[in-house]
Amino acid sequence: MNRYRAYAKVNIFLKITGMRGEYHTLSSRFMRVNSLFDTLWFESKSTPEFEIRGNFDCNVHSNTIYKAYKHLLSVTRSDTLSSFFENNAVCVEKNIPSFAGLGGGSSDAATFLKMCNETLQLGLNIDTLAEIGANIGADVPFFVYGYESANVSGIGEIVERFDESLIDFEVVTPDIQISTPAVYRYYREHLYAPISSTEASQLESTPSRTILAAIDPKEANDLYRSALGCYRELTEKEGWFFSGSGSSFFRIIN
Repeated sequence: MNRYRAYAKVNIFLKITGMRGEYHTLSSRFMRVNSLFDTLWFESKSTPEFEIRGNFDCNVHSNTIYKAYKHLLSVTRSDTLSSFFENNAVCVEKNIPSFAGLGGGSSDAATFLKMCNETLQLGLNIDTLAEIGANIGADVPFFVYGYESANVSGIGEIVERFDESLIDFEVVTPDIQISTPAVYRYYREHLYAPISSTEASQLESTPSRTILAAIDPKEANDLYRSALGCYRELTEKEGWFFSGSGSSFFRIIN
């Protein structure tokens, strides 16, 4: 069976623009990390239960891949899909750290959706796959579209390709598992200061290299200070930028 790469991402900037119900809306630049990816493939098995083979910190039903399967099944009602996973397991070689702000679980889910669509010829277009992905997690649509760089807004469902060259990043992940909901809650309670649509538009039109050269890491990511406030064991890394809700840091490889 074919093997598929599920790439990590970093957030060049991540700014909160407001609230939609209980969700924060954002303006962010996602960029793929070409050197860091999980590998997914299908493998035959003998038991009918849905099976994920890989080194995961959660049970099957909490895994984003399983959630992707259930959403895909509810949309397609495909007997081909359900019978395929009675006879095949999903195998994942994990390299992207979990709870690290690199989108590993979202990337796995998006890659799984695209694998199913292609392997089983489900005939779904990319926008439909992205809509399914948005039900699984806010970062999933970005990975479904497969852009190298994109502006992501709303609650993650609006993904617009940004035309620029990929940057080579060095990524380090402290051994701290960070809860994204906890970081957002701390931000909302202690640091809430959404940017204007004008400020968001300016950032969204600026190349990533220019942003990283001109902006302080704590200004680039509204969740950085929040993560530091939530997790006392998290320490700043001078000259490094913070991805998502953390705990990963990144910088350009010169």
